[in-house]
Amino acid sequence: MDWGILEREPELARLASAAREAADGAGSVVLVFGEAGIGKSSLVKALPDHLPDGTRILVGECDDLATRRPLGPFRDLIGSVGGELAGAVTEGGDRHRVHEALLEELRGAVLVVEDVHWADEASLDALRFLVRRMERLPALIVLTYRDDELSREHPLRHLLGQVSRAPRVHRLPLARLSLDAVRTLSAGRVDPAQVYAVTNGNPFFVAEIVAAGGTGRVPPTVVDAVLARLRGLPGATVDALEQLAVVPSAVERPLVDALLTDRASDLAAPQGNGPLATGVSAPVDQHGPLTDGVSVLAAAEQRGLLTVTPERVAFRHELIRRAVADSLPAARRIGLNRAVLAALVARPGSDAARIVHHAAQAGDQDAIARYGPDAAKDAAATGAHREAAAQLRLVLRERHRYAPAELADLLERYAVESYTIADSAAAVAAQREAVALRRALGDTLALGADLRWLSRIHWWAGNADQAQEAAREAVAVLEHAGDDRLLALAVSNTAQLRMLSERYAEAVEHGERAIVLARKANDPAILAHALNNVGTARWRSGDPDGRAELEESLDVALAAGEVEHACRSYANIIWTLLDNLQYDEADTFLPPAMELADRAEHLGFLNYLHVELAMRRLAAADWDDAEKHAEYGMHDFIPARCPALTVLARIRIRRGCPGADDLLSEAWEIAVGTKELQRTGPVALALAESAWLRGDAKGVIEAAAPVHAQVSRLPGAPHRSELGYWLTKAGHRVPPDDSDHPYALQARGQWRRAAALWQAAGCPYEHAAALAESPDAATKLEALAAFDTLGAEPAAHLLRVELRQLGVRHVPRGPLTATRENPAGLTDRQLQVIRLLAEGLTNAEIAARLVVSVRTIDNHVRAVLDKLDAPGRRQAAVRAAELGLLPGGSPT
Repeated sequence: MDWGILEREPELARLASAAREAADGAGSVVLVFGEAGIGKSSLVKALPDHLPDGTRILVGECDDLATRRPLGPFRDLIGSVGGELAGAVTEGGDRHRVHEALLEELRGAVLVVEDVHWADEASLDALRFLVRRMERLPALIVLTYRDDELSREHPLRHLLGQVSRAPRVHRLPLARLSLDAVRTLSAGRVDPAQVYAVTNGNPFFVAEIVAAGGTGRVPPTVVDAVLARLRGLPGATVDALEQLAVVPSAVERPLVDALLTDRASDLAAPQGNGPLATGVSAPVDQHGPLTDGVSVLAAAEQRGLLTVTPERVAFRHELIRRAVADSLPAARRIGLNRAVLAALVARPGSDAARIVHHAAQAGDQDAIARYGPDAAKDAAATGAHREAAAQLRLVLRERHRYAPAELADLLERYAVESYTIADSAAAVAAQREAVALRRALGDTLALGADLRWLSRIHWWAGNADQAQEAAREAVAVLEHAGDDRLLALAVSNTAQLRMLSERYAEAVEHGERAIVLARKANDPAILAHALNNVGTARWRSGDPDGRAELEESLDVALAAGEVEHACRSYANIIWTLLDNLQYDEADTFLPPAMELADRAEHLGFLNYLHVELAMRRLAAADWDDAEKHAEYGMHDFIPARCPALTVLARIRIRRGCPGADDLLSEAWEIAVGTKELQRTGPVALALAESAWLRGDAKGVIEAAAPVHAQVSRLPGAPHRSELGYWLTKAGHRVPPDDSDHPYALQARGQWRRAAALWQAAGCPYEHAAALAESPDAATKLEALAAFDTLGAEPAAHLLRVELRQLGVRHVPRGPLTATRENPAGLTDRQLQVIRLLAEGLTNAEIAARLVVSVRTIDNHVRAVLDKLDAPGRRQAAVRAAELGLLPGGSPT
């Protein structure tokens, strides 16, 4: 029996079933995961024999390069796919073209991407694009990866989160082999119990040790087992294996020939570390010159170490390659990498990322300096911004090699790439250095442009004062520089910052000037940006005519194809509608906004719009859905993270779940740094509500009073009424609010009118809270029933106390139906957590499984322990089993 498919029949059956369903139009994603050597590749290789005849299979692989090849797995498909996809991938600069070509090519096909934990960012973007469309695509995507190599920050996490929300997803965790399977594989050649003890059933390790059994001993490590298989091979074959082992990917045939064919004259050339402009010389190999190409590999292929095809040569398993490479002395490994570097440089069209990888491994700083900028440019053009940043980081270690103007360009590029991947600290540092160089060079236009970028990057990082200062200088530098476009952009940037900091009159002044300059420069992108700032400032200051300008900015951006500006217009329209309690109108803007951001793969704005949707669902008291969408914002993008934390905290506050304090502490720290009321206001409101529900009137005043004093000085401030309401409840005198906002009505004692407005707006929690302020016991009981239905335990508890104080004799104890269905009152997410906790998973492992932050899981675990009245995790698992909350369990 083929060891590669031993004990894999269920997985093959599920793959085959998914492929048949895809052929019928029900596309899906299959995740095949496990540790290194568990048999992921073997499963994929066995798949064709289990699929219907004629099924088209496309296989791409991700490589363990120091910096990944942009679109690496899709480049592997060239030769197996149509010209449109091949051309799009080869040229790489048009991401949308690549995505659309992939979409068309995959109809009716099975796409396998191996080792996706090594995928570059552009490939992950393409896979996210496909995953979101799988429901309508008659195709199957199979992704293999090592789940034990995924840290919290691993780029693959985002894709896995996307997959988890796909309508059809199949998870195939591969288990280790049983002792019986190891016994079958051993076939009397070695002691199966000893093999099992050494390998713990890892299929690759088992196969290697069994294959090395002829040595008369079981090697203590798998590296020994692999190296044992090299014994007895001809010296030239071993040399060739070592040469190929330093290439972390399948090696295409032309490169194989270049590396392995006798090139004694090249190898004998003088060694050195000079610039690649004159070519790279490979050192003479200490084992003698390499000989006649692919034929020298025959013995290794026969021994099962390699897979050789007319197109390429690959090690049968990545662990074999690593074992060979890791066994080499450092000096030899450097020499072999120099040989690969020389061969790649000599071949026109070689991938710059591969050149830089081998240059770094060979210690050739000249090659890194020459090819690194091009590698970064290629990566950025394909949307692989993490890879672009990594290439530029490597290049900038050798910054002394560049003239000041060239170095400033590289620093600008690095800052923009770091900004794009939300590495704010690196972006700020690089952009500051670029500004300093431009200042020294006296390049006015470049300095002004860089200062405008520095302002934007500071704002992104949550540094309001630095953003304002850079913006001011950018305008001053460009004021008389003679470039209307750059000046318009700098002035509009200032208008944006003024608008965000509630300096609305100044925002309008700067924005109107930017509009004139943008029209003069005929630049629709800057025009849309400036209209957005003016319209938002006017609307939020109480001028309803501002909405028309904001919607005009959206129209201009859409007409010009300026997706980023259109997304920003959508975001500001929706946010303002939510603040104004115009939820039905917000509902008309959210779907097209999210569709645009999704289609364009603008993930920053897509996450931000998800947070806005979370705010909308919070208002509707759909707390599970609100929590799901808020988790999209739990990344390093400060503008989305702060409101996401606030929404998650408010859900916990209203449900009575622990963890809200930690969330609000972080949210407040971010909000204070931004100096923006749109951040500080919601956090202050959440803190005030939390204090009130705890019975802490002093805490309400401490949370709400400072921000209320700020908003009281502003026209049309959206949070004034609610802050004033909480302060009034806490006994703190505030200036009268004569608006018709429902919170203002409640502060004035007009609970009935307020309740009607909350009901009309579709806010069940606020409606119940307004009813609870009635002096009539019957109305309070109606509010109590609403709180119980929503699961608003703290508000319900306070109301029960109040009803008893009023002398109501029969106060309902709570929702019995919910208790019978879920005796512990756990939420759906908490049920998931307790079931994974019962399996013995750590909080980090649970976070990885559910694709959320560890801090979020910490909060869930604390809530679970509290609700189950359990002192620890083990007792919680026992209690959950007793209550029938675990699979296969039943209530006692």
